[in-house]
Amino acid sequence: MTGPRIALISAVAGAMAPAAEALGAGFPEAELWHLLDDRLLSDAGGPAGLSGPLRARMRRLVEHAVAGGADAVLLTCSLYGVVAQELDPVSAVPVLAPDRAAFERLATDRHQHVLVIASLEAALQDSTDRLRAALARRAPEAGTRVSGVVVPGALRAAGDIEDLVRVLAAAASGPAATADAVFLAQYSLAPAARALAVALGVPVVSGPTSAAHALRALLKGD
Repeated sequence: MTGPRIALISAVAGAMAPAAEALGAGFPEAELWHLLDDRLLSDAGGPAGLSGPLRARMRRLVEHAVAGGADAVLLTCSLYGVVAQELDPVSAVPVLAPDRAAFERLATDRHQHVLVIASLEAALQDSTDRLRAALARRAPEAGTRVSGVVVPGALRAAGDIEDLVRVLAAAASGPAATADAVFLAQYSLAPAARALAVALGVPVVSGPTSAAHALRALLKGD
């Protein structure tokens, strides 16, 4: 007997494996269904940005997953976050933004300064905006400062964990000097989390593991 079906909607192929690995470890009985729109990032990077038609395309992918029998939907690209916030309250099944559970962890831990790392400016802007909003809503008394750094070289290094850690550590070592936590804004960066935490000497939070535990709690109650 298979477990709950979780649809993973991704914008880059590199996000699929980290999400599947995290769910395999944290929710192994789940049945995974991968949906990939590999034009999302390039289309969002055009002059119209995250336009109405592009957001409608995102919503159609979620609706397709729900119609296909998904018991939950996990969006693995940070640009989908705003769509998840719109759809989750009205959807027949949970629709999780890629970093919702990670934001909850960061709020609970009451950090003084969180550094957000992304490989794209659009992903960084989206993640820092939503993280600030989540912290202000869940832990306003902590007064957590959020800053960010874009590491374009991470896109090229994503297939090699050692190289990815080296590139991220080199770019973040200065900005991370005053941070007491780092958040990786994209699932494609998540494989570097453990080694990067050692290199920087601070906790490094990424979305996939937190999302796996959140989905298990939502669907299994544990």
